Amino acid sequence: MKLTRPMLAPAAAVAVLALTGCGSDGRDEAAVPETAAGSLEHLAAEVKCDPDMQTDADTIRQAICREGAEKYVLVTFATDRGQREWIDTAKDYGGHYLVGRKWVAVGHQDVMAGLRGRLGGTLEQGARHGGGTHSAGPGEHDGHRGHGG
Repeated sequence: MKLTRPMLAPAAAVAVLALTGCGSDGRDEAAVPETAAGSLEHLAAEVKCDPDMQTDADTIRQAICREGAEKYVLVTFATDRGQREWIDTAKDYGGHYLVGRKWVAVGHQDVMAGLRGRLGGTLEQGARHGGGTHSAGPGEHDGHRGHGG
């Protein structure tokens, strides 16, 4: 498709909105650091977590961490594809996900927002199920265990 002058203005407007966060004031984004990278141990050290390893395989490593009274799961992956497949499956169980390159943290929304201020990444939300509460934390039910095969 050839871009003509009348088409350039709307395309430029879309690009500007995308780069500026669709008109947001940018305060939230300014507080988010560049997305962290590294091993599970490195990421855990960044957030001052003593990881309780649950899965230690070639393709996936998973540990439980604590943030005050809250638990969350920190997961690293060998491949981007493995990470996306895990997230797509895990999201069926609901929850809040902080996603970086080849890593994911899963936990309470407030905890994930706090971790984002230290690790960067993007926040994603899993499927919502009915109007009830979900009492099991991440890693405490089969939905977040065994994704590594």
